[in-house]
Amino acid sequence: MRKDRTEPLIPIASSVAFGLIAALIASDLLIDGREGVSASHLVLEGLVLMMALAGAVLTLRRFLRIKRDLETARQDTHHWRDQHRALVQGLGAAISEQFEAWRLTPSEAEIGMLLLKGLSHAQIADLRGTSERTVREQSRALYRKAGLEGRADLAAFFLEDLLPPQPR
Repeated sequence: MRKDRTEPLIPIASSVAFGLIAALIASDLLIDGREGVSASHLVLEGLVLMMALAGAVLTLRRFLRIKRDLETARQDTHHWRDQHRALVQGLGAAISEQFEAWRLTPSEAEIGMLLLKGLSHAQIADLRGTSERTVREQSRALYRKAGLEGRADLAAFFLEDLLPPQPR
């Protein structure tokens, strides 16, 4: 899955833009004040200045909160992986063995793993440098060889016995 490196820059650029707008409005207020512009005009521009500053602060705060939440989620993920590394490796090996038993090609097995990880056909195609149509065809071949109906059956095949039964 390709990461968009510009995405984190958007909130920062928004904060900078609000800050620049605020600076321009502040300089205009100073110039207007020296030129004797009416008080109502100065109050109106002052309100616009306050909104621009509020926008800069709120955008920056939101960015910092999202960044903190993302870091917490990453730490939780690493902690979970570290804590359950042996189980995850065993599950991965069991899935690979089952893929071999189904006589999947290496491409079909790779697609199967990516489907189990929750990637869409488009994401898999992008990651593998193939067309989405190729991914769909290889997915269908996987399902046919495994005797499964689709993605939900594939996930259920591996997870059904791992999860405790639901109380009625």
